[in-house]
Amino acid sequence: MFQKIESNGYEIEVGSLENTSFSEFLDGYSQVKKLILVDENTHDHCLEYLLTAFNGLEDAEVMLMPCGEENKVLEVCFQVWEAWTDYKIGRKDLVINLGGGVVTDMGGFIASIYKRGIDFIHIPTSLLAMVDASVGGKTGIDLGMHKNQLGVFSNPKKVFVDAGFLTTLPNVEIKNGFAEMIKHGLILDRKHWENLKSIDFDDKASLTELIFESINIKNNLVKVDPFEKNERKKLNFGHTFGHAFEGFFMGEAVLLAHGHAVAIGIIAESYISFERKLLSEANFIEISTLICSHFEIPTFKNEWVDLIFNLMLNDKKNFDEKVQCVLLSDIGECIVDQPIYKKDLMLVMDLFANLNS
Repeated sequence: MFQKIESNGYEIEVGSLENTSFSEFLDGYSQVKKLILVDENTHDHCLEYLLTAFNGLEDAEVMLMPCGEENKVLEVCFQVWEAWTDYKIGRKDLVINLGGGVVTDMGGFIASIYKRGIDFIHIPTSLLAMVDASVGGKTGIDLGMHKNQLGVFSNPKKVFVDAGFLTTLPNVEIKNGFAEMIKHGLILDRKHWENLKSIDFDDKASLTELIFESINIKNNLVKVDPFEKNERKKLNFGHTFGHAFEGFFMGEAVLLAHGHAVAIGIIAESYISFERKLLSEANFIEISTLICSHFEIPTFKNEWVDLIFNLMLNDKKNFDEKVQCVLLSDIGECIVDQPIYKKDLMLVMDLFANLNS
């Protein structure tokens, strides 16, 4: 059996892929071309299962993209568009995005732009993509060091979430998705937060239920505010600082994964919440203790402040020429559109130095 979540014009099905409506869904595209978009990881670990388990994919074309955030760029999109043109992919054909957040973000963007939009679905294979990137209709690519600077809102026809794909991932990738689940609990659902504190990543049934909870939290915000005018802004918690950290480390020798960046972004924005007397010290300690038990705090240098703040100044969520942030007023409650200043970043850098000492 599987669980179903209704979103804005499409459904999210959570459960073993062979028990969902995926096979029947493919029957509706039996007369058109089907193209499976993968990266190097999902090509090696997930594609064979998909091709052998579903007869509707026996004639599918497979397109391989390079993996990694550093390849989430316009140059790769051009290569895909040119290949689709060579394959004579048409407006009635179907794109299947099989992969993590980079594949679903890019695949959705590429399909939405090509010939003014062709149908696509997501089969997320990472925890981050399952609970976040594949849900909500956001697509995008990076522009230099700026995360998701180019993109459109475009909903898939379906999303199929099968936790079985998580067995193909190293532990560090599981943790990246865990950061987004933490975010969902902190902004809206204390019970979800409490459940996450004792999460067992090896218990598939329990993990699937927590994934379902997390998707529901995000989806409920997306349904009432699909274009991020009001309520959906809450989902940006941890991302104002997190995106700047992630973008900055793109220029360093060691990349900072998105989930890792969001995790330390959550600590940063929780700390600013505490400094502004919105969040209690006990709650801040509870949040930072859990995150530090799963994620390492990178070493930051004071001379990086201007560079990181300049990235924050160009964040797409800003308005009124101010950096905008989501802050917590309690575990399970938050406030949007809170201005952030360079002095706040300096406070966070001092905090990280103390946490690392």
